[in-house]
Amino acid sequence: MGHIINSKEEIYNALAERLSKTPEGAPINEHLMAILHRLYTDNEALVGSKFSSIPMPLKKISDLTDIEETELKIILDGMSDKGLVLDIPRKDTFYYMLTPMLVGFFEYTFMRTGSQLDLKELAELFETYFHSPGVMKEIAGMDTKVMRTLIYENVIPLAVETEVLDYEKATEVIRQSGGGAITTCACRHEASHLGTACDAPTEVCISLGGAAEWIVRKGLGKPATVEDLLNVLKQTQELGLVHLCDNVMNKPTYICNCCGCCCKVLRGINEQQVFATHPSNFIPSLESEGCVGCGICEEKCHIHAITMTNQEDGTVIPIINHEVCIGCGVCSQACPSESLVMSRRSEIAIPPENIKEKFRRMAAEKGR
Repeated sequence: MGHIINSKEEIYNALAERLSKTPEGAPINEHLMAILHRLYTDNEALVGSKFSSIPMPLKKISDLTDIEETELKIILDGMSDKGLVLDIPRKDTFYYMLTPMLVGFFEYTFMRTGSQLDLKELAELFETYFHSPGVMKEIAGMDTKVMRTLIYENVIPLAVETEVLDYEKATEVIRQSGGGAITTCACRHEASHLGTACDAPTEVCISLGGAAEWIVRKGLGKPATVEDLLNVLKQTQELGLVHLCDNVMNKPTYICNCCGCCCKVLRGINEQQVFATHPSNFIPSLESEGCVGCGICEEKCHIHAITMTNQEDGTVIPIINHEVCIGCGVCSQACPSESLVMSRRSEIAIPPENIKEKFRRMAAEKGR
């Protein structure tokens, strides 16, 4: 019996080691191990531990695991249904890729609302894990960020509107995708099991391209036209939510519509000063003569980058912390006197060209 237990522990340890070596990483601690034991069966953990860093066909995985292909296909299908593996169509077959922690099986776990899993227990485990010392910093604290911030287009100054590139505009990202899928916001769903969810809508997460096709195929979301996705964008902007996008220039796979109370990324800024999203190329500045000192901008900012401050002349004005501000434009839209004006940052950031380039940069920064 002792030998069996040790073998089982070795399998899960090997899986944790494999996940820790993804570009995003997954620092190993007792909370990660508890999550893996609940998400993976023993056979799934064994298969997952054998994955390479690139998508592989069934035969290659069979050779690595010594599991016959018919049996292995059943295991991989089960893993894919749980979001632990991505099965990628290629011609007349599938290639398989191990799903990372973030963005990955955390989201896919909480996109499911009819799961047989104990989602309350998992919510508590993920919450504890992401607040463990060093975890968010390891996953998201690198120069190449997991996400990038998309500015509200209606607050882009007319003087620079023609200079704004398509990858900086949420509407153009959606139009170029040709449509996608709408899913449950994983962060708000998790927060609902913790009793901390806000009243923002949950069915507002946008998936695009091949990611959306996979989401729909797995029953994790519903297909959506370009018009459907633009309506979600409009709805969430009216609610003052923050648009966060996959940090790539071409073919982003998602746009999240986030709040500072539930979102893992914005909470990472608020609670741990870890930035998993790159700021937009815009920053707000105050035209003080129009400011009425109402404090709405401070209230609306999801990451507390604005502080209402008393001036010597008795007025109260917003002071913007440029080290924290991600340039989302929420404050500018909310300002009743239009005194917060968005302008181009002095340094323009260009995101990685595609997902491969993003992962290559992230891996290089971590020496992987």
